[in-house]
Amino acid sequence: MDSIKIFAPGTIANVSCGFDILGLCLDSVGDEMIIRKTAKKGVTISKIVGQILPLETKKNVAGVAALALLEKVDSDCGFDIEIYKNIKPGSGIGSSAASSAGAVFGINKLLGEPFSLAELVPFAMEGEKLASGSAHADNVAPAILGGFTLVRSYTPLDVIKINSPKELFATVIHPQIEIKTADSRSVLKQQVTLKLAVKQMGNLGGLISGLYTENYDLISNSLHDEIVEPNRSILIPGFDDVKKSCLKAGALGSGISGSGPSIFALSKGEETAKEVAKSMGEIYKNIGIDFDIHVSKINQEGIKILK
Repeated sequence: MDSIKIFAPGTIANVSCGFDILGLCLDSVGDEMIIRKTAKKGVTISKIVGQILPLETKKNVAGVAALALLEKVDSDCGFDIEIYKNIKPGSGIGSSAASSAGAVFGINKLLGEPFSLAELVPFAMEGEKLASGSAHADNVAPAILGGFTLVRSYTPLDVIKINSPKELFATVIHPQIEIKTADSRSVLKQQVTLKLAVKQMGNLGGLISGLYTENYDLISNSLHDEIVEPNRSILIPGFDDVKKSCLKAGALGSGISGSGPSIFALSKGEETAKEVAKSMGEIYKNIGIDFDIHVSKINQEGIKILK
């Protein structure tokens, strides 16, 4: 192959109780990318449609991730990247992760797959480092591997794909305000009490168990964030009202998607997820803030090659 067109999906990071280590892959929203081999070595970004982002390779997350990969492989060609952005930067549904993951996935395919999917994650993390100052994997891992992923360890990196219950659907609302990941991280406390840490570990263990056993009651009881949400939620207008409306509409639970301002909810069944979407939308209509909303099954595949 000399070129490839891919769908790079959006993601929900943290999933309430798994800050920086848990994420899931969406199916209904994502970027498209076209990557081509070039005679000249290196990486160029020739086009970005949908958002104003830097074309300079070392200032673009896709470029930085691609360069990280090429440092580890002997390639006799270069690559040109076109990005069609459908995920807005600062939305909280993995905009930088989609570009970073998509770039390394596409280049890896064009090179004949010298790396496994899991081995692509560290390269994509370099793009996340440029975007937020932190090389976290909770967005790029599910984008590349699909489904739910758990980062068991960062040193050394160990990512585990988690079972996704078949009837589980996500609803995500993106109020049209921007919260930069770096700013969202700045409000976090650097120390937590032992009591809160114990509660959070219990919720994380319960959620992982609920996903594997497809126990929706256990999933519901575990979707609580004791550490991050209390600090970040103050940055999101209407957050408490949206969360209450989700539960009233039948959601299993809800929380901040990534660093915000998007809010996610998980539901059993697509119809319930659509009802949750209506209830979320009503809150922001009343507040007077424009929004985008997505209802999505869990994307088991991750990045997809488009015909």
